[in-house]
Amino acid sequence: MENLGTIFYFRWELEFLHWLQSIHNPILDSIMKGLTNLCDSPVFLIPILVFLILPINRKSAVNALLSLLIAYLICNCFLKDLFFRCRPCWFEPTVKMLVEVPNSYSFPSGHTNAAFAVALGFLFRSKKIGISMVILATGIAISRMYLFVHWPTDILGGIISGAFSAVVSYFIINGIYKVIDRIKQNTIKMA
Repeated sequence: MENLGTIFYFRWELEFLHWLQSIHNPILDSIMKGLTNLCDSPVFLIPILVFLILPINRKSAVNALLSLLIAYLICNCFLKDLFFRCRPCWFEPTVKMLVEVPNSYSFPSGHTNAAFAVALGFLFRSKKIGISMVILATGIAISRMYLFVHWPTDILGGIISGAFSAVVSYFIINGIYKVIDRIKQNTIKMA
């Protein structure tokens, strides 16, 4: 990486990341790589697609999908280039990496942003699905620090931007469904 970007972090962040490095073992390494890879593959979209097809919880899936789209635009098309933040693995390139070193800037965490956008998109509509998705999103967020590709404040930024995306999506979907309901009611009255 030619340009490391802006190097700023709190000392506690680097100490926490070093502590995470100290607890590495083959089992945790495998779990954390698996969690982080969920956001790199279409597997992450399976719950959305399943609930889009099934009539039950379709509104949850639409909310999660729109939330994911908004989150992507906010994080990857705006915030990463605005903050131009160096990743911990760029700052300390001697740390043994378990995943490929990312080439995009660090703040906010895109994996965390996407995971929380989808999880909260579901949670706002369906507690049952949403709670399990939030637990999964938390695991994904932790994996990004464990794998030394994000600072803890990147994770916090990803959670906040993902939550913001889910809230915006919630209100947009509510508005769309209200319009659809009015159209249906007017159609029934006309018949």
